[in-house]
Amino acid sequence: MTAAPPPDDAVLPHPIRVPDADLEQLRTRLSTTRWPDDATADGQGPRLARIQELCTYWATGYDWRRCEDDLNALGSSRTVVDGLGIHLLHVRSPEPDARPLLLCHGWPGSVLEFRRMIGPLTDPVAHGGRAEDAFHVVIPSMPGFGFSDKPTGTGWGPARIADAWITLMHRLGYDAWFAQGGDWGAAVVDAIGRRPDSGCVGLHFNFPLVFPSPQELDEATPEERQMAARAQRYATEQDAYAREQTTRPQTIGYSLADSPAGLAAWIYTLFEDVADHHGSPEDVIDRDEILDDVMLYWLPNAGASAARLYWESRQEQAHGTSPSGPGPTPAGFSIFPGEAVQASRRWVERRYATVLHYEQLGRGGHFAALEQPLVLTEQIRTTFRELRRTT
Repeated sequence: MTAAPPPDDAVLPHPIRVPDADLEQLRTRLSTTRWPDDATADGQGPRLARIQELCTYWATGYDWRRCEDDLNALGSSRTVVDGLGIHLLHVRSPEPDARPLLLCHGWPGSVLEFRRMIGPLTDPVAHGGRAEDAFHVVIPSMPGFGFSDKPTGTGWGPARIADAWITLMHRLGYDAWFAQGGDWGAAVVDAIGRRPDSGCVGLHFNFPLVFPSPQELDEATPEERQMAARAQRYATEQDAYAREQTTRPQTIGYSLADSPAGLAAWIYTLFEDVADHHGSPEDVIDRDEILDDVMLYWLPNAGASAARLYWESRQEQAHGTSPSGPGPTPAGFSIFPGEAVQASRRWVERRYATVLHYEQLGRGGHFAALEQPLVLTEQIRTTFRELRRTT
């Protein structure tokens, strides 16, 4: 008798095991890359020698099986939410009073960007911390990202993803929980915080979704003017990838699916532009970790499907209802100096009813979980420390 398939709402272990043939094909593609000429000036994108060096190491020195083992050791699981298969990492704390924490990545991130935070968050005592700061950690891959399924139709923008993550947290048995996000993860977390009866009782952001109004710009302090100028420079000089993915994700998708060198350069550009380094992203993020991230786009052929999140968000904004009024769920904000989008405390306080924590940090950029994992861990602990005693 054939066993019945598990129900869609089951959360089951999902070990990752990529066929050797897929890894060999990747090495072949890398070895036959047709390279462009080098840039004629700085500011046109990563220099040829840098991407060639990265891809040479990818083909000859990089070990995917190490990364695969890490994924499988961190509770690699799968469930179906809203008709879509979702891959997630789920690590429970050994501490009896641990609180659930949802960690949300963005683009070009992945579940792996939180890897070095999972131990300190789930088992703080083993990492020099306090038992009362422990969390059960849930890290889902966005639809179309990593080993989650790719949507075959439209409608999977941040608002729908927020609803899916609420369903996921309830399915895991968590009725009261916290959520953290940066980049697109911040958009999802913000949407979660505006859902009544979501079960989410506190938010943390390392990417503030705060865009000053003309009046706020007119009244800006010197520090706020610097923040606005930084965001404007990013919007005029560094966001070409976002415009392409917002308007024509399928066009760039053909290149991202066919060329590993092209995919690596497309993603590496972000590490180069918005990580807080002084010459090379590898100064602050290990080269293996950069390639681990790239692999979660290459192996599942997720370049195009992940890029569509930008298009989906634009459609959602055009046809949906924008939230009005201050965000009702208590929130904390960590402002890293290398982040392109920053916000002052007073700008934040006008948009969130309760600000639990606000701090400007000394180092770190857009990829805070990779660049400053222990700092971000402590920021999360600080944000929720008092709230977890009262909820």
